[in-house]
Amino acid sequence: MKILVNVTHLLGVGHLNRAAAIARALAAAGHDVTLVSGGVPSPLLDSKGVTVVQLPPVRIKGTAFSHLLDETGETASPAHLAARAAQLVTTLHAVRPDVVITELFPFGRRALAAEHLALLKASHAMMPRPLILSSARDVLAASRRPERITLTHDHLRAFYDAVLVHGDPAVLPLEASWPVDADVAPLLHYTGYIDDGAASLSDAAEIPGGEILVSGGGSAASLPLYRAAVGAARMLTDHAWRLLVGAGVSEEDFRALGQAAPAHAVVERARRDFPALLARAAVAVSQFGYNTAVDLLRAGTRAVVVPFEEGGETEQRLRAERFAGEGLVTVLPQGELSADRLAEAVRTAMAGPEPRAATIDRSGLDRSVAIIEDLAATRHVAAIPSSASRGATPLKAAGPLRWAALDDALKRRADRGATLDIWWRDDDAVAPTPALDRILAMAAAHRMPLALAVIPGGAGPDLAARLATETGVDVLVHGFRHHNHAPPGEKKAEFGDHRPQGAMLDEARAGLIGLHALMADRLVPAFVPPWNRIAPALAATLAQSGYAGLSTFKRRKLVPGLTVANTHCDPIDWRGSRSLANPDAILNQLARDIVAAPDDEPIGLLTHHLAHDAAIWHFCEDLIAHLMASAIVRPIAARAIFAGTGPAEAQG
Repeated sequence: MKILVNVTHLLGVGHLNRAAAIARALAAAGHDVTLVSGGVPSPLLDSKGVTVVQLPPVRIKGTAFSHLLDETGETASPAHLAARAAQLVTTLHAVRPDVVITELFPFGRRALAAEHLALLKASHAMMPRPLILSSARDVLAASRRPERITLTHDHLRAFYDAVLVHGDPAVLPLEASWPVDADVAPLLHYTGYIDDGAASLSDAAEIPGGEILVSGGGSAASLPLYRAAVGAARMLTDHAWRLLVGAGVSEEDFRALGQAAPAHAVVERARRDFPALLARAAVAVSQFGYNTAVDLLRAGTRAVVVPFEEGGETEQRLRAERFAGEGLVTVLPQGELSADRLAEAVRTAMAGPEPRAATIDRSGLDRSVAIIEDLAATRHVAAIPSSASRGATPLKAAGPLRWAALDDALKRRADRGATLDIWWRDDDAVAPTPALDRILAMAAAHRMPLALAVIPGGAGPDLAARLATETGVDVLVHGFRHHNHAPPGEKKAEFGDHRPQGAMLDEARAGLIGLHALMADRLVPAFVPPWNRIAPALAATLAQSGYAGLSTFKRRKLVPGLTVANTHCDPIDWRGSRSLANPDAILNQLARDIVAAPDDEPIGLLTHHLAHDAAIWHFCEDLIAHLMASAIVRPIAARAIFAGTGPAEAQG
């Protein structure tokens, strides 16, 4: 397969190294892997067997993750960020991958959301669409703002097929740091920790054992640890000390550390043979980022860890506490860090027992490759639909979709010399959302016109702006506010017999006028009543209010003065799981509708982008692709149906 891995490291190099390890493992398994790196180039990056594409780099200062800097240290300009997004999408189109992996996003990297969304939308517009995965570490930083959590979950539902969690749920399940809901949980695949193997001990043969080895990752955030270690080394003179300083520490600070260190302490830049040095050390002193944790697991060395906690960071502290609970490390909180306290912690660690043999799963590389290959192999049957958590039959268990009934219905029309007009209506649009982006991308990818039924009482200029650059998208009037006015116990309706006709007619007129003012060029004057229910008397008056059409569900009832075009196929099990209904039942009923419909009646597909889970998305994509492959199917736009224009004009 062709696989594209996208990663941007901002503080240290842990994210880059983990993504590169996964990329190398995939390449070693025979896949063609492109690693797109958006952080500052790392001199220690191991990219054996992998094609590396470097974006115009960004970085941060301190923990200001929302303030991106360019390579010169200046605020990254809009042009700089736009160039990154453009190069990312260009790389996607050049590689045409079977699998796209975004490292950390959408759980993090909010400052780079625009370029990630550009990549995701472009991926969804490709034919065939690649498998899209998120790669996440064991601990995530959950925002204190609920709307950000909601947006992350929206992005997962809209764009992603699965999430690879590189950890061991027996020690650190993702819900320990992130609110996993019923839709997200089925997307998660635990791989075990990513361990790319140790350098052999001969790699560091010239280094004697028994050192106190201090490391702090690739960023300047480790300076307080290094400075405390220099002070502790002056107090503990019976062991040699070695400080490995990352490239993120400035040359000036690096020289200052070397000048302050006692004679029995070596200060040098980070080395590739760090795993071998770690295995020989008497005690390891470090922060507790992901890669350091794995290195310590492998080495089994006594360790004092000072988890990074500046800027409200909680990732390293949570991981450290869980590993300490397993008897693997001694934790010195950053707030208590000093030369004295560090020296005391090192003495305690040296006098204490060796760490227990770790049982934590470190098979992350092999498992990641296996999971990716398995998901790609089952891509066409929605490998892990989120309906599995809600009692519905997963699409994977149902096996490949059975098209025989639908194909037979299409053949019967073809045999009598008839074509089949297919149109697509998607309901409940009010604002730009990741789900809306996905439905628009799907329509564009299949060259299928899309009719958005927009709720006038909720729509605003942001929706109009989002649709401004789309082609082949029409807007219909979806009721007024989508409020249910039916009495308790009766079927929901906004425009049913329960209300005065005058009030309903006023709202229908207001909806038409409001959407005309908002996006006149896209508006098709067709009324779509919420819940597909409308009082017959009201329907009879719509033409007098400026409407040209009416659309509900299933069997159409003609209305004088209006073109009536209904939808026929809704894949959602509204009365049960609210996930995908039985696929065979959906396809068999669609086949019956195609056979029964008059030759001049278009068959309508009905979707609700805000309600889709993975199973529904995959089914809709497969269904549209299958229909569009038929020689007799003609995709038709709403304005061609309701306003009398031809299909070519309607598609713009």
